[in-house]
Amino acid sequence: MQVDADNARATADAHDRLRAAGTVLSPLAGIPVSVKDLFDIEGQVTRAGSKVLAGAAPATSDAPAVARLKRAGAVIVGRTNMSEFAFSGLGLNPHYGHPLSPYRRGVKGDERVSGGSSSGAAASVADGMAAVALGSDTGGSLRIPAALCGLTGFKPTADRVPKQGGVPLSPTLDAFGPIGATVACCALVDRILAGLEPVVPAARPLEGVRLGVLNHYVTDDIEPEVAQAYDAALKHLEAAGAIVSDVRFAPLDRLATINRFGFSPIEAYAWHRPLLEAQRDAYDPRVLTRILKGQPATAADYLDLLAERAAVLAEARTMWQRFDAVVAPTVPIVPPRVAGLVDDDEAFFRANGLVLRNPSAFNFLDACAISLPCHPRGGAPVGLMLAAAPHADDSLLGIGRAVEAVLNTIR
Repeated sequence: MQVDADNARATADAHDRLRAAGTVLSPLAGIPVSVKDLFDIEGQVTRAGSKVLAGAAPATSDAPAVARLKRAGAVIVGRTNMSEFAFSGLGLNPHYGHPLSPYRRGVKGDERVSGGSSSGAAASVADGMAAVALGSDTGGSLRIPAALCGLTGFKPTADRVPKQGGVPLSPTLDAFGPIGATVACCALVDRILAGLEPVVPAARPLEGVRLGVLNHYVTDDIEPEVAQAYDAALKHLEAAGAIVSDVRFAPLDRLATINRFGFSPIEAYAWHRPLLEAQRDAYDPRVLTRILKGQPATAADYLDLLAERAAVLAEARTMWQRFDAVVAPTVPIVPPRVAGLVDDDEAFFRANGLVLRNPSAFNFLDACAISLPCHPRGGAPVGLMLAAAPHADDSLLGIGRAVEAVLNTIR
């Protein structure tokens, strides 16, 4: 959406001089990083992919996540496109264009969605415009585009990175993290975003690692290419020494009922009310529809949702005690065609629901989660998701590095 070429060149030149003098701020110093358009960057307008905010005042300071990247020496190359207000898992944006997956790009009529809402973030990494991208994840917005673009995306525990300085979707569920080419890259950036020492967790030996494979819900409506790549990945992980066991987590089957309103519509509607009064017609109608689902919710509905979530989190503790990580397909489908979604609301909302279903379950569980590419070379991109207990981020990243090494042998 916006390239900050002059500042990027000046910052890169400054770090080249520092490096020549023997000073390196961090392993990220001098590395190009893109920033999703919902984070504040001092002096720039934060539009959140919307025309509604195009006339807003420029930010007076950096979001904490952006400030930490800058302090580590990252070269901020620009702001990336996104689903309007982060409220879609497909990445289509009628205002600023549709970022595309590298898969089938250039094949007229067969271009595929990049996934959302961090659509431009994934495209910037896939196209080599940035080495890593800063994005957000409320229901899969880092992991979905990573899966649909053949990349790695990490969603930390929600309170790991400060959330101030930008446009929220759901303060309860929002989490900020990276999309990159490898687990090590994502782990390094995550540590910087979390204000921790910028070191990459060592790969954890897979021998004896307990992986719980969800045997329901996450594989409903799975497409053959996804099923084949996912099953092959599980077999190779077991052969590498992981203890792979089926697990059934009953609350997953109740999520649709529990989320009859959902945190995102309720909290988004509360934030958007003043803008809706002034500029309702400027919203993407599909985004507007989802925001307005929160309008009828009462205070009692919201309190019930909080209580139901607390009960599910309590049930999940048993699962987290049994397994070091839980495994699922990141999304059950390969990237859908853009042409089939732009003008067809029914197809759009069906595909949107499918890509959000699996990753959003782990936002609800406040888990940390990562998506890794597991498809064969040249095939449609498929993501394998690992999730772990809240605040087990470093452990999960260590497991993720070991899993990545196994998956790389079959890609």
